[in-house]
Amino acid sequence: MAELMEAFSQFGDALVSGLIAGLMVIVNLLPGSISDAFQYAFMQRALLTSVLVGAICGILSCYVVLKRWSLLGDAISHAVLPGVAIAYLLGWPFFIGAFITGALTSVGIGAIERHTRIKSDAAMGLMFTGAFALGIVIISKIASSTHLMHILFGNVLGVQQSALLLTLVASIIALLAVWLAYRPLLLYAFDPQQAQALGFNTSVIHYGLILLLTLTIVASLETVGIILVVAMLITPGATAHLLTDRFKTMMLISVGVGVSSAVIGLWLSVVLDVASGGTIVLVATSWFFIALLFSPKHGILLRQWRRWRMSA
Repeated sequence: MAELMEAFSQFGDALVSGLIAGLMVIVNLLPGSISDAFQYAFMQRALLTSVLVGAICGILSCYVVLKRWSLLGDAISHAVLPGVAIAYLLGWPFFIGAFITGALTSVGIGAIERHTRIKSDAAMGLMFTGAFALGIVIISKIASSTHLMHILFGNVLGVQQSALLLTLVASIIALLAVWLAYRPLLLYAFDPQQAQALGFNTSVIHYGLILLLTLTIVASLETVGIILVVAMLITPGATAHLLTDRFKTMMLISVGVGVSSAVIGLWLSVVLDVASGGTIVLVATSWFFIALLFSPKHGILLRQWRRWRMSA
């Protein structure tokens, strides 16, 4: 077993080194004022982590927006905090504790919704506020405020090799799941009744998509933190939704928004010496408002201009 783990670790390190080398080929084509910031090893790890998180958040953001699951993403992101605290207490990786509590909370929300008179929005509110409060109480006893700030708001510039490997594995799993189950997920996002009529098990799809969201949120802990990951799961998809009515195009645009926001936000955070997670989210929000104003079909300014032309 030890030899297997060692071989896996070596393979992971080699894969990360190869991906970073590929990214640096692209980065070195940029002007020196930009590329110089990424010549350090910690910045290269931060860059790869940001690209992975931006891509996977961009993909799942489309489903979150179409299913109107923004509150569910908020609930899961807050519910992972006690798992992070318990993992810290036991000396486990944050990833394990966060995923377990996130998955349990998701199942709990579904159980309350299905077996009581409580509606889904109230069930989400009950579960995530309770779990978040429990996490804060535990952290206040076992960790310093510095650890709490990193968990809540991210610390991508300090991401370690082990955390990067976990983010890479989570991203690969999520991408493979979306690719293999593309048609069922697409049908479920637009018309769950038709998906069920065609023989798909919508309960499995429902909880599978929730587990993918949980996995993505946990993988994003090191980058934007628990609180801001909600924005990365909503904003890219919402931006793409303003620009196209085709799902595949929407997914590509959403990934582009997520990755570009992560990279530009990371660079700006270093140049301006500000929080990386918040800067990444602000860049994504800027993309949204640009689309809101200038989208060919749904943009406010272009819509007003067309009305003025018609009236003239």
